[in-house]
Amino acid sequence: MKRPWQGMHPVKRLGWVTLISLLMLATGVVWDNWGDQVLPTSTTATVAPPSPQASAAQIEQGRYLALAGNCMACHTTRGGTPFAGGRRIDTPFGGVYSSNLTPDPETGLGQWTAQDFWQALHRGRSKDGRLLAPAFPYNHTSVITRQDSDAILAWLKTLPPVVQAQPAHTLVWPVGTQPALALWRSLFFEPSPFQVDKSQTAEWNRGAYLVQGLGHCAACHSPRNALGASGPVSDLSGGLMPVVNWYAPDLTRDAESGLASTPLSEIVRLLRTGGSATAQTSGPMGEVVQHSLQHLKETDLQAMALYLQSRAQSTPQPAPKAATPARISLQVATQGAKVYENHCLQCHGEQGEGVKTASGEVAYPALAGNRAVLLNDSTNLVQLVLYGGYGPATEGHPRPFGMPPAVLDLQDRDIAAVLTHLRTRWGNQASEVTPLQVNRIRAAQGQ
Repeated sequence: MKRPWQGMHPVKRLGWVTLISLLMLATGVVWDNWGDQVLPTSTTATVAPPSPQASAAQIEQGRYLALAGNCMACHTTRGGTPFAGGRRIDTPFGGVYSSNLTPDPETGLGQWTAQDFWQALHRGRSKDGRLLAPAFPYNHTSVITRQDSDAILAWLKTLPPVVQAQPAHTLVWPVGTQPALALWRSLFFEPSPFQVDKSQTAEWNRGAYLVQGLGHCAACHSPRNALGASGPVSDLSGGLMPVVNWYAPDLTRDAESGLASTPLSEIVRLLRTGGSATAQTSGPMGEVVQHSLQHLKETDLQAMALYLQSRAQSTPQPAPKAATPARISLQVATQGAKVYENHCLQCHGEQGEGVKTASGEVAYPALAGNRAVLLNDSTNLVQLVLYGGYGPATEGHPRPFGMPPAVLDLQDRDIAAVLTHLRTRWGNQASEVTPLQVNRIRAAQGQ
């Protein structure tokens, strides 16, 4: 029996093989992204509506979980109605606008069921089956339990409805198209329902659940590839945050985060107030503390701190390398010392020792031996000098000291010189900061 492709021209045969392969790939991608819609409903983990007696508790739980997830930060425009969406989130591929989470029936969640909402969190798919852009961290929200998903929606539906349609995304073609999103998801997205580690305590598991799910810590503290995909929800190995240009430290390395050696109570204090005896938060992390973490229960902050510390303590730490003094020119050394004397010395001290308040709290952090100063990636230092260093105002620390921005006062070579001065004095040994590095960050922010 003669096979269909026998005697066929090689080029034509290759064309047929390519076409069949593409059809198989497309079928696989479609099934991967929408196949669950044809599965029996029993696989969708439908949960019955709560009883009226439990509704008040469920709504309060949903309010708390929305705080833990810092949902308002992305779903609120500056000066706009909370949770009404419309905020532009810039990505390397263009702008994504957040959706309206208020219960408006036309532009919000008014017609959404608990199943619709859970599918959005668990599968990254809207009520109408449309795939959502991964600026919404559905790899992390897929960790959230169905019970917590239902509670969040129950609370959102108590908000005043706001008529505000979601603006169209401005992603470059074809990034925002459904076929491109489907292919991306098949490559990089897999729902990650939380799995209890029976070898760990209930407190550890609660911390893991919050860090991997609602906290979505790996969304910042995980490196991203060229297509914008981050690591697994448990990846805390650090990385440069695209567009905003802040470096999120590796939370498993004590040299970058200090989590392995810092007392647990001080980690909790840092999460709750934005400052501790050895560290202060600023930039994106400061916003997380201000809008989310400070509002969490002490038990949950303790659980998160325990989980994060255990991850750092269980990760092999690289042996410290012998410090090699940076070779800098006399001109850079002299210029850096002069800028430090004129702009930094009054607060940070002659020997970079910093200043503490009468109660022992850090007013101006010490620069000698400071982990943030010694990071291999100097991005955060440049950001702090250019645009100022401001800790979050929290109930536990309502009046944090701040550092004014120098973006209009100092030139790139001045900032590079003074940062090099910090990184090579008082026992500090780190690489030189160049004017080009400063200029790139200044240019990225349009200044």
